[in-house]
Amino acid sequence: MNSFMLPKTMDVIALNHRLNTFLENKPLYYTKIDLERMPNAYAEIKDHLKVPRIIHVVGTNGKGTTGRYLSTALYKSGYSVGHYSSPHILEFNERIWIDGEDSSEALLNQAHQKLQSLLSVETSESLSYFEYTTLLAMFVYETCDFVVLEAGLGGEFDATNVFEKELSIFTPIDFDHEAFLGSSLEDIASTKLRSMRQQALIGKQKHEIVLEIADTISDTQNCRLFDVETLLGSEDILALEKFCYEEKLPAYIEENLALVCSALRLLDIQINYNDFKEAKLFGRQSWIEKNICVDVGHNLLASEAILSSFHGRKVILVYNSFEDKAYKAILATLKPIIKHVEILKVDDNRIEKQDLIESALNSLQIKHKIFNEIDKEETYLVFGSFSVVEAFLKQYKK
Repeated sequence: MNSFMLPKTMDVIALNHRLNTFLENKPLYYTKIDLERMPNAYAEIKDHLKVPRIIHVVGTNGKGTTGRYLSTALYKSGYSVGHYSSPHILEFNERIWIDGEDSSEALLNQAHQKLQSLLSVETSESLSYFEYTTLLAMFVYETCDFVVLEAGLGGEFDATNVFEKELSIFTPIDFDHEAFLGSSLEDIASTKLRSMRQQALIGKQKHEIVLEIADTISDTQNCRLFDVETLLGSEDILALEKFCYEEKLPAYIEENLALVCSALRLLDIQINYNDFKEAKLFGRQSWIEKNICVDVGHNLLASEAILSSFHGRKVILVYNSFEDKAYKAILATLKPIIKHVEILKVDDNRIEKQDLIESALNSLQIKHKIFNEIDKEETYLVFGSFSVVEAFLKQYKK
């Protein structure tokens, strides 16, 4: 598939070690956004990179599942497809999916070698973890027909926005990452929506203001803006509802699939609902045992989706939160389905202090203790972030 020659096995192992070490020494993000760093880095390699047809997925929630369903549908339709998502849960390869599977170590290291040969040392060292892996992914995807490219935390200034795109897709937009995107919903939505270019598709929104801002920005940027209602007919909606009912999919997945079907309509690609059955993205209401569900959601919109999906079913919530998240509001939302909370220890300097989590739980009158082990007679929901799910899985494996 790739134009590079595959290295020998021992070379792959050595290269993989170097790639992992290289990435581990990079900052996950910078507290201050440099608006020139990623465009300048892309300018250094642009003439040496073949960019496929880009579909950019931007929003607060549902980016991962929407991207995976769309990528799988395109792949099943006969195209070579890449799906770039973040962050990963256990293995870095999860971020760079290509033609139905996570990328191989060999493919990643070939891309790393080529990228290193093209970037200046200064640029290579200055890029953040996400910025570098975004460029790395594009070298993995050089031979693809389509790349479904998931934005990180923003839109307009996100590393993924340097590439020319065929279509922008906007999933639900809500409060999140306020420290980077702004404290008001208007600021957050505007930052994300200004990433649209020539053609955009917007999904169902909780806040009417998001749709109003989208209309204004599309006019300003001379972008054709579509919504689900104008692209899907009544027969499409009935077929989608039937599929989701038969597959027992939660309501938020049905909304994501409506967005995916609309995108396929815009791309003039036939909708085949059977293709969606193989679109699995781990960590999105994933049942790893009959009594254990894990979900990487970490904001209020995600907690509302969980509440809707569980329909009053009581669970023990295994939980922790980053300090910048609205964890008290999230816990209040989930309270109707919580038996009690078990706080999971997570080794991450962004995790909130335990006494503050406990204080929030006490004020909400939710019983709690420290997580220790699973009781097979109880139902558990592990929720809070990618880091929470990762920490749980590592402990549960033991």
